[in-house]
Amino acid sequence: MFQGKGEMHVAAHSNVKGNLSGNIGLAVGNHIAVIANGSYIKQQEDNNRSELFNQHLLEGGLGYFTKVGKEKRQILEIYAGYGIGSSTQVDRRASTTGMMPVETRVMDFDKIFVQINYSSRRKRKLNLFGKPRILNYGTAIRANRVAMRDFTINDVARPMEEALFIEPLFYTRMELNKGLQIQYTNGFNINVVNNNYLKAGNAVFTLGLTYNFGGKNN
Repeated sequence: MFQGKGEMHVAAHSNVKGNLSGNIGLAVGNHIAVIANGSYIKQQEDNNRSELFNQHLLEGGLGYFTKVGKEKRQILEIYAGYGIGSSTQVDRRASTTGMMPVETRVMDFDKIFVQINYSSRRKRKLNLFGKPRILNYGTAIRANRVAMRDFTINDVARPMEEALFIEPLFYTRMELNKGLQIQYTNGFNINVVNNNYLKAGNAVFTLGLTYNFGGKNN
C-alpha cells in the first residue's frame, strides 16, 4: 500500500505447513516502486510422512502505484518481475526399516510474473483492545509463467515442462502500532496448463507482520 516516494515496506509471513516468506519494497518515486520477495518451504522428515518437499524462491519486480477513488483511500498497484528457484520432492513408502525413498524429483526453475494489487483503508477505525485501529484490506491477482530449467527423477534427466499459474489472494491488515500491522492472507492457485509434474500447489493461508516507514505519509 505505497502512497508516496520514500516509503519502505518490510514483511514476514508463515503458516503451519512450514512455509516461510518475506518481502521488501521501496517507493523510489511518487508512482514507481521496486519489490523483492523470498520464500522457503521445508516439510520436516518423520516416520509417518510419505512425501517430503523442500523449495526456495527469490524474485524481484518493478511496479506502478497510484491512489484511486473519490477520497483517495484506495490504492492500485501493478508489478512485473522475474524469479528463480529450486525444489526437491521425495516420494516414500513404508518398509520394515522405516520410510524408504522410491522417487526423488529435483527441479530448477525460473518465473516471470505480473501482479495487480487493489487495497483500501477502512474509513472508520476499529475499536479493539481499548484503542482505535486502522483496518486495511485488499486483493492481489498474479499471473506466473513458470518454466523448468533442469529436471531430474532419480538423477536421470527428464523432459522439462512449463506452466501458467493464476493466483488470487485476499488479505486483511490490522494496525498494532504506528506503521506495524498484522496481516492474514488466504488464496489459491490454478494451473491452466495440463502437466505431469509442474502443478498448482495447495491453498494459501498465512499470518504475518508488516511494517511501513519513511515517506511523507508516515
